[in-house]
Amino acid sequence: MSKAYESILNALREIDAHRKGKITLKTRVLMVGATHQYDAKAVKRIRQSLRLPQRAFAELCGVSNKTVEAWESGRNVPNGSARRLFELIEKDQEILTREGVLVAS
Repeated sequence: MSKAYESILNALREIDAHRKGKITLKTRVLMVGATHQYDAKAVKRIRQSLRLPQRAFAELCGVSNKTVEAWESGRNVPNGSARRLFELIEKDQEILTREGVLVAS
């Protein structure tokens, strides 16, 4: 048997024993907060605070330029992953340059 197979098999045995009450496994519960809602004005404010044109902001968010236009006109609202990104930007704008997402030239 391979080492990986043996490791997976042992883990499955531990899970089974835990379910049967024979052993106690270390567990932890993670709570993820709900994301904020962002209207057209908020999206535009975030983009402008980064001093980015819509096209660059779209690239940052991983969406099309049309999507950013729709967000900023109120025709559409950002999805969960975009809202989470906006929250991170609002809390720490420098995260983008620090993590190499935005590179000034």
